[in-house]
Amino acid sequence: MADIQAPPGISIRPLDTVDEVFRASEVLAEVWGGDRGGMPPNLLRAIAHSGNYAVGLYQGERMVGASVAFFAEPGARSMHSHITGVLPGLQSRGLGRALKQHQREWALAREVGHITWTFDPLVARNAHFNLRVLGTRVTEYLVNHYGPMDDGVNRGDETDRIMVSWALAAPPVPTPADDRVVASVAVPHDIEAMRQTAGTDAVAWRLRVREGILTHLADGLAIGGFDDERGYLFVRP
Repeated sequence: MADIQAPPGISIRPLDTVDEVFRASEVLAEVWGGDRGGMPPNLLRAIAHSGNYAVGLYQGERMVGASVAFFAEPGARSMHSHITGVLPGLQSRGLGRALKQHQREWALAREVGHITWTFDPLVARNAHFNLRVLGTRVTEYLVNHYGPMDDGVNRGDETDRIMVSWALAAPPVPTPADDRVVASVAVPHDIEAMRQTAGTDAVAWRLRVREGILTHLADGLAIGGFDDERGYLFVRP
């Protein structure tokens, strides 16, 4: 991943004070549809104060995003990025990429080699960003990983997740060439809009994508990348 500079007027700063922690918790709650339980201030304060990664994304002096990650067991030289969000209306402007670049530089300075995180496999824009832009490697498909969640994004759905690993010093994993792709599993172009207008269809997509991915994994294939039209691309390891 090439060095990415934050857009003009944007800065990324650690959450050093209680006020900053509370504001970050509020920002993340707004991103996730009003759920204040996703990253409560007391937990965020503990994560930040114990030396983990906890930053706010600022537009001028207004916090418009936040990101939180914590260290894995020492021998793994790894961190897990638990939550990253940018306020609605400011997404798709390169701010998430700037946050990830900042997280990468912070981790490398502490001799961390990998960052892992999960994302909803139905959200095409996240699959595109994680697999095509950052070039992460898929390591697991996790069925209903978090159990029921009562935020405005996940309410009423099961929480299947894809786990990825980002090798910070390695070149991005390339999208596989067509001659390597042996199967694919499509996803909706905008599952978030579908959840608002056709909830039953969204639930059907969850089961369809889960079944397709698990079937291919059971057959010994691996997710090798993502294509905006075909969805998840499967290759022979």
